Amino acid sequence: MSKWAKPRAGSRGYWPRKRARRIYPVLKAASNLKKETKAGPIGFAGYKAGMTQIFLTIDKKGSPQHGKSVAKAGTVLDCPSLVVCGIKSYRKTAYGLKDSGVVWADKLSKDLNRTTRVPKDSKGKKNIADMEKDLANISEIRLLVHTQPKETGFGKKTPEIFELPLTGESNNQLEYAKQKLGGQIKPEDVFKEGESVDVEAVTIGKGHQGVVKRFGVKVRSRKNKAKMRHIGSLGPYTPDRVLPGVIPHSGQMGFHTRTEYNKRILKMANGEMTPKGGWLNYGVVNGGYVIVQGSVPGPKSRLIMLRKASRPHKKDPGFKIESISLESQQ
Repeated sequence: MSKWAKPRAGSRGYWPRKRARRIYPVLKAASNLKKETKAGPIGFAGYKAGMTQIFLTIDKKGSPQHGKSVAKAGTVLDCPSLVVCGIKSYRKTAYGLKDSGVVWADKLSKDLNRTTRVPKDSKGKKNIADMEKDLANISEIRLLVHTQPKETGFGKKTPEIFELPLTGESNNQLEYAKQKLGGQIKPEDVFKEGESVDVEAVTIGKGHQGVVKRFGVKVRSRKNKAKMRHIGSLGPYTPDRVLPGVIPHSGQMGFHTRTEYNKRILKMANGEMTPKGGWLNYGVVNGGYVIVQGSVPGPKSRLIMLRKASRPHKKDPGFKIESISLESQQ
């Protein structure tokens, strides 16, 4: 009789499995994006509204589905414009990048005070002229942007504020940032339909779980010392300690920052994209939205980060949207 075996459950690439520091991740530029000379934002952010079916016609030559209609799962992201509220500069040191000042826009949203403290007077504030004089010492410039949750369908007031890295050299970055300061960025300014993107988000939190649910440990028989949902051993005698990341333990499950690569953008538009009765546990989508093929991490109404693909597909996707299902989800 063959011996029972199974693959190891739980990647050791993520260890320790702790809760994310905040409810939306930090957007970082991939190495391939840093080589671009033209300045522009590397990503965007939107709120997860729900999933639906998209019916496509495959136009890709050589595909076994060429000319056929297929149904794909898609995630709808509610994407109001991002407001550029500031410019942040960094200088390079032996210990990494160090903050060298922030330039705030003249007119700021009142809701921004719910998230951070913004200097009200001009005393001590840095301006564009100071940043241009110090351009030789500046290594990188990023945009400070905040979301507009009041324009979404779930009635949130407090905006999220985060840094949006830019591609290109520092002088090109500064010129682009000066043009966008106080303005807005739309998803069409960053992506195009059919493009591959990387999706970053914080997954659904499941709280403190045991080893069976957390690592897939086999449930033992009832005769094993009256402990059925436990591990059999804490490891060998030598070394005389519990090896971290090797022995399954109970602990936090979910609410981790995760990245999924090469998600295809099926559609970007501005208008109504709401099923009959509204998106369950979300509301309505009446502004800008992005439909991403497949699922994305996180629950509904969580902020999802979209980033230009770090290892994009070079082949043409070759599809044409026939229809999008808006049947009731009640």
